[in-house]
Amino acid sequence: MNTFPIIETERLILREATCKDADDMYSYLSDKEVVKHMGLEPYQTSTDVLEEINWYQSIRKEGTGIRWGITLKGKDVVIGSCGFLNMQPRHYRTEIGFELSKLYWGKGIAKEALNAVMSYGYKHFELERIEALIEPLNSASQRLVEKQGFTKEGILRHYEYTCGKFDDLYMYSMLKAEFELG
Repeated sequence: MNTFPIIETERLILREATCKDADDMYSYLSDKEVVKHMGLEPYQTSTDVLEEINWYQSIRKEGTGIRWGITLKGKDVVIGSCGFLNMQPRHYRTEIGFELSKLYWGKGIAKEALNAVMSYGYKHFELERIEALIEPLNSASQRLVEKQGFTKEGILRHYEYTCGKFDDLYMYSMLKAEFELG
């Protein structure tokens, strides 16, 4: 497998999350407010976070996704992640997902990371469409993708079964031409 791509923005370094980052990631993945719209229960130990990191590595190896750890420039501490999952190269589309430590909410960091990852996807994976599936109660993520220029297409009823319940998800999308115009 080729070298993991590093993305640099004005304030951020997006890089591979490794086992060494488990404690940093535990600090936000154990927070019920951070994970409540991710279909996950809060992690109980930093060792449990290794499952999440292993998933990041497996989707990259399988070619079905890639997930970057979000760090602030000058501080090599993972404060969130952003990346692609359920990639469909044949159809030039993917889903995007993201989460961020509550300590950094409202500072434009998720927007900066999302924009950089989308730019990378359109350029390097030659994507035509990026989708965001968001729970109806997750108004913060809805506002974020809407500000980025995503279009809300509709609701996918009982689309996922997580944490012992069926979840509806809003389907948002952005086409490459819309991103380039934005």
